[in-house]
Parts: sequence; C-alpha cells; structure tokens
Amino acid sequence: MAVYTHLAADQLADLIAQYDVGELRSAKGIAEGVSNSNWLVETSRDRFILTMYETRTDLADLPFFLGLLDHLAARNCPVPRTIHDRDGAPFRMIEGKAVALIEFLPGVSVDRPGIAQAQAVGQALAGIHLASADFPGHRANGLALDAWRGLLAGCGDGLARIDPSLPALVAEELAFLVDRWPQDLPRSVIHADLFPDNVLMLGDSVSGLIDFYFACTDITAYDLAVTHAAWCFDPDGSNFHPEIAAALVEGYESVRRLSDEEWAALPILARGAAMRFLATRSYDWLHTPHGALVTPKDPMAFARRSRAYASMGSSAFPRTKG
Repeated sequence: MAVYTHLAADQLADLIAQYDVGELRSAKGIAEGVSNSNWLVETSRDRFILTMYETRTDLADLPFFLGLLDHLAARNCPVPRTIHDRDGAPFRMIEGKAVALIEFLPGVSVDRPGIAQAQAVGQALAGIHLASADFPGHRANGLALDAWRGLLAGCGDGLARIDPSLPALVAEELAFLVDRWPQDLPRSVIHADLFPDNVLMLGDSVSGLIDFYFACTDITAYDLAVTHAAWCFDPDGSNFHPEIAAALVEGYESVRRLSDEEWAALPILARGAAMRFLATRSYDWLHTPHGALVTPKDPMAFARRSRAYASMGSSAFPRTKG
C-alpha cells in the first residue's frame, strides 16, 4: 500500500477546506506508487489526487514539478493541473511534509499496448517536449550516467547475487556508455519515467500523462528512448515488439521531427535507458529492507532489454519515411 503516512479524517477535512474545491466527501488510499503517499479524494464538486511527498522527494524540487504541470496543462497537454490553495500556494505542509492537490484525470493504464495506443503515446510525449520549450524552470537529472555508476558501485558483490551474469554485463555496458554518451544533442524538459502505468488512456487516446516526479532537463531524445524501453518489450524484457516500437516513434515524429544526429544516437540512448533502470532496480533489490511496503522490481527485466538493444543496434529504431 503506497500510503506511508496516516492522515486522520479531521486532518483531511481541514486540509481540503483550504482549497476552493467543495467539502470533503471521501478519501481513499491508492496502492500504486513507490515514493509518495497518495489518496483519491472526492469532494462535493469533483475528484482529485492528494499526494504527500515522503523523504525521497526533495522539497526544493516541488516548484519545478508542480509548476511544470501547470505550464503544460495551460498549453493543452494531457497532464493534471496543480490545484492551488485559497492563498495561491501550490502545496501545503502537514507534520513537516508537503502535500499537493492534483486534478484527477479519467482513464486506465494499459498492460499490453496496441499499435494505435503506442502511436498516441509518442504524439503526447513529443507534445510535452515542444510545450515545455518556454518553461522557465530547470532541474538537473539526478539519475544521469554518473548516478548509474554510483548506484551500481553501491551494489558491490550483490550484483552477482541477483544474477551471475550481471557484473560482466554492467561493466561492459557502462564502459560503452561512458565512451559514447552523446554531448551535443537538443535538450528540453523530459518526463524521464513514462512507463505504461504513468499514462492514462481512454480507448486509443491518451487522457493523461502523470507522475512527473523524475522530470528534469536533459537530452530530449533520451526521453523517447526511455519510453521505447518501457513500452516496446514484455514487462519482463523477454520479447521486443517491433510493431509497437515503430508506432511509438512514428507518432513522436508526426509531432516533433528527430534530427539526423538524434536518429543516430537513439540506439546508444536506449542502452542508457536500460542501464538507468537496471541500476535503480538493482540498488533497490539489494537495499530495500525486508518487510518494506514496496516490493522491489526485478532488475533482470532491464538486463534483458540491455542485451536486446546491444544486439539489435539501429534495427530497433527503423527510420520512418518522410
């Protein structure tokens, strides 16, 4: 259950009263999520998501995250608005922790996306890249290449306990990425974590892009590579789906064309995306305490993606016509 902090009924009612959203009718904890506490809140007017930011979220980053939502929503991107309180503040403090009220968007997350859905996700991703061009905020990527190296070093001998083949794979891939990571590609605000569970869909249409809490300023095409790794394989990384990959990239390019340099870099960026999630999952696998509320995700799902991208090379990104 992803509700790490309990809020009493009177605390919730007092909190909601600070917003012009009607009277509290119900608040139900949401099981999804790994970093923050979340509730589905229903008032006499509408439904909202209430998020309490736990220790893994730096309060200094909240103006960036919440301001980005408002910026993108104002430009008709399918993202939830931040609900500001009666004083205009985007978040409030309760017992030393920040809480924010976020617009509720309808839709469901898909486990096995279809071609049309993948195309729509590509279009939505390109849309936020273009719409964020004049966003004044900037946030460094705290999970860039140097961070992967640090996390994996922190795994020590534990990598071999996850899988005997993992230390060699990590050493080889890190050496490859350090030597070839692109430096001069276009940069923008990116989502950096656009997995299927962070996309809400109504049929084949994207109704919401959510959970922007890894958003940062980094290589724009890297965000496409992360989304490619998240959407184009079975969840365990065992099978690559080229038709989904083609639709995702085609949808992206229908909104924002990739440069020749970005196309050439995509295979490297995809290997980096696989390493980013292999690093965080490996670290969590080894360091999450027994009995914790969150079950660590299998690192080998991204080890398999890493091997697949190394084997496929540019064939994982067949260039669209036009």
